[in-house]
Amino acid sequence: MATSLIGGLINKGYPARSILACDPSAQQREKLKNTVPDGSSLGIYPDATKANKADVVVLAVKPQILKQVAQDLAPRLKPDAMVVSIAAGISMQSLQLWFGDRAIVRCMPNTPSLIQKGASGLYANNHATQQQKAQAEEIMSAVGIVQWVNTDEDIDVVTALSGSGPAYFFYLMELMTENAVEMGLSREVAEKLAIQTCLGAGTLAQESTDSLSQLRENVTSKGGTTHAALQSFNQDELPKTVQNAMKHCAQRAAEMAKEFGD
Repeated sequence: MATSLIGGLINKGYPARSILACDPSAQQREKLKNTVPDGSSLGIYPDATKANKADVVVLAVKPQILKQVAQDLAPRLKPDAMVVSIAAGISMQSLQLWFGDRAIVRCMPNTPSLIQKGASGLYANNHATQQQKAQAEEIMSAVGIVQWVNTDEDIDVVTALSGSGPAYFFYLMELMTENAVEMGLSREVAEKLAIQTCLGAGTLAQESTDSLSQLRENVTSKGGTTHAALQSFNQDELPKTVQNAMKHCAQRAAEMAKEFGD
């Protein structure tokens, strides 16, 4: 995700020489240098000794190690530096405990950010100025769309919706492919059709002025083939299945806040 953000910023015209990155892995540092445009101009370091130069610090680490990283970083940062966390499940309360009274933005991106097609939810604390919020939005907009939410708890809902959402669609495409194979199509044909159908439906929904329900109705003739499939979905309680899945996802995010935060 860090590589994607850095690459997206550079592609949007942000100078590589103004970006500092750190990773303890020499292999990862070399990979970053060779992956993003103008990677040789980046400042890439094995630790955070240069963090005192940063106006914005993006925490692109696993939630399990964020507390350790934060405790190492906090004393090094400039008082007016903004912290942007993309670690799933780590609450604003924990971030403020570790970093003190400073501007903090909690963000939940998703994996399509790797191809600049991401969706990110953002929430800022009261210390963040409008200018700093605009900076955070600019960073995350480099890899997709950005939506601000009203509360810290809303980020857990974003996690259940768009953060984990790509896996839901991958799983549905898997199931559609497997069933088409069982019904006689070759795997290659079935998989290509499933992927393109998902891509086309998403693009149509994005570009159309119709609501999602209207788009569904546009494809559904009463008594037709699509109508039969949707009736089966409802009979098998697909709406309830989706509801339960998203609730379990949001609940796990809240559990991670307690497990890895303070």
